[in-house]
Amino acid sequence: MLELPLKGLRVLDISQVMAGPFCCMLLGDMGADVIKIEPPRTGDSTRHSMGFRLKGEDSPGFLALNRNKRSITLDLKDDADRAVLYALVQTADIVVENARPGVAKRLGIDYDTLAALNPRLIYASISGFGQTGPWAQRPGFDLIAQAMSGVLSSNGFPGMEPAKNSIAVADLGAGLFSVYGILSAVIGRQTSGRGQYIDASLLEAAMGLSIWETTEYWGTGRAPAPIGSANRMSAPYQAVRASDDWFVIGAANQGLWLTFLKVVERPELQEDSRYATNAARVANRQLLIDDLAPTFLTRTSQEWIDALLAAGVPAAPILDYGEAVVSEQAVAREMVMQVPHPVEGEFKALGFPVKMRGTPQELRLPPPLLNEHDAEIRRELAERGLLPDPAEAAE
Repeated sequence: MLELPLKGLRVLDISQVMAGPFCCMLLGDMGADVIKIEPPRTGDSTRHSMGFRLKGEDSPGFLALNRNKRSITLDLKDDADRAVLYALVQTADIVVENARPGVAKRLGIDYDTLAALNPRLIYASISGFGQTGPWAQRPGFDLIAQAMSGVLSSNGFPGMEPAKNSIAVADLGAGLFSVYGILSAVIGRQTSGRGQYIDASLLEAAMGLSIWETTEYWGTGRAPAPIGSANRMSAPYQAVRASDDWFVIGAANQGLWLTFLKVVERPELQEDSRYATNAARVANRQLLIDDLAPTFLTRTSQEWIDALLAAGVPAAPILDYGEAVVSEQAVAREMVMQVPHPVEGEFKALGFPVKMRGTPQELRLPPPLLNEHDAEIRRELAERGLLPDPAEAAE
């Protein structure tokens, strides 16, 4: 088996909450040595978030976002601690930070300052709105980005109050896009020999994921409205009600539509001009669902799912998270892992969402305790001659 693909790369995670820590965790999962640099005493603010705990003081949210990292606390307003950061930068390949634009420069940890110490450094800034533009100084959270990107306006059901996507698409999307930018820069550095600056934002991540919605706007001139569980590109493709429960169907092309009609025994709809093509079905989506509703009520959700799947039409039950994480597919794909921890004992976390046969990811380190690796990291820097030897300093 080959070594993990990012083994040998060092990442300095100077970020908090979700987007930056998620980005750095993914890099750590692929083998990078991730050093999490946290404020003294408090640490990453996510350590104190959420209204419940397992056993220790760190929140489950922090535990979920920070495996495969080591922790050291540094007060970046303090000259001595900033000198430790500068020493770390000389050993690093990647820095990820998510302060509001301008803060890193005031602290003396901006890209230009750190790149002068290490020209091969790849530096990623993740902010609410990016480093430039009239909104750059606005505070940015996932909710704000969803609201200002258009996502919030198109989510939920017609006529209801605005509904945020419960998954933090802006935060997590920014983390994913940052990984994409960082790894592209790592590959580019192999030729150029130099690092570069990466400017990512929650707003652009949310907008970058809004493929169907922006396509609809530019194609029709109308801002997309909420459509519940339906799809903007095909119909029927949504949740429907059976005699006992809701389930989802995905007759997403003409062939599936014709097969679907055979399963539901509604051949007359094939001749209905309102539903003759996918474009017509999308335009008349609600009429179509209203026409089909009485038919779906004649069987249970499982009976419909079994019949549709047997014919090759995508269909599925709607699982809650308690059901999803123990489903036979999630189990087979190892999407839940047991993480050993010095305080928690062991806790459950999501597994690796991408499988690699030759270089499978590994759980090498549990989420770190605050400042857990201070002595270890300082010793490594001393061995490289970048900090005084702690043993000699003590004499």
